[in-house]
Amino acid sequence: MPLKLSLKPGEKFVLNGAVVQNGDRRGVLVLQNKASVLREKDIMQEEEVNTPARHIYFPVMMMYLDEAGADKYYDEFARRLTEFMKVISNPAVLTECVEISKNCMEREYYKALMRCRKLMDYESERLGHVPSSVPSGGEAG
Repeated sequence: MPLKLSLKPGEKFVLNGAVVQNGDRRGVLVLQNKASVLREKDIMQEEEVNTPARHIYFPVMMMYLDEAGADKYYDEFARRLTEFMKVISNPAVLTECVEISKNCMEREYYKALMRCRKLMDYESERLGHVPSSVPSGGEAG
């Protein structure tokens, strides 16, 4: 099923590891086959990894962007998810953690990223603030 991306002028995204930038007008791309796509707003830089939930999001993002090299990020993901789950008592959040783990084991990294956002939202609510540059919902596949 094709993926349709509507792009704002100058919007950047990553497509199979390559950073691509839209020109000076709105644009539409239709991807006809499976590809790893993340919009600029969904990309987290390593220096932004400053909370426990972000320590989960980042290796999942890396596994999604570098599926061939996913094994080198998996151990960090598993360690961080385990640490997070040890200090959480909210059943809904723990269920999300289990689902993230299942998604990663099934190599459904984009689904896992969407679930990781819920962890970051929960964490932000608990900490009482939203860290800058939190990746927000987007469309990709």
